[in-house]
Amino acid sequence: MADYKSLYQEVILDHNKKPRNYGTIECPSHHAVGHNPLCGDHITVDVVVDEGRISNIAFQGESCAICKASASMMTTSVKGKTREEAETLIQEFLAMTTGRVPHEACPHIGRLAVFSGVKDLPTRVKCAILPWHTLNGAFNAVGTTSTEADADPMQTPIGDA
Repeated sequence: MADYKSLYQEVILDHNKKPRNYGTIECPSHHAVGHNPLCGDHITVDVVVDEGRISNIAFQGESCAICKASASMMTTSVKGKTREEAETLIQEFLAMTTGRVPHEACPHIGRLAVFSGVKDLPTRVKCAILPWHTLNGAFNAVGTTSTEADADPMQTPIGDA
């Protein structure tokens, strides 16, 4: 477990200092804004789905290191995937980080397993899941998503995957 914590810290620091796919896309096919009022994280996600695949994805905003690292890894993980594959990954990431299932039960999670320990940090779970909720919002034309919606976002199923 200590190795996972060390790797988690390294990944957070790396993706916070050098976020991948940080910025905007001029003409995205999908766009959403995400907000976590508890800690002030505020991000946007732009996606281009071309011929059924995510050909480009970007995020930007003001957020804590965990949120930024999660968004950075999310963008690299879903780029090139179909929307359906991305929606499956959204489901697995949310289930893993909220502690509903262990990362071993998530066949597509791969290197995102470094976030599995966030379930033990209740105040940070919403930081890690905000980008994923925002991506889901972009796919479903929600516009603005929040971790403090009427329903508890950690118990609400996302998408049809």
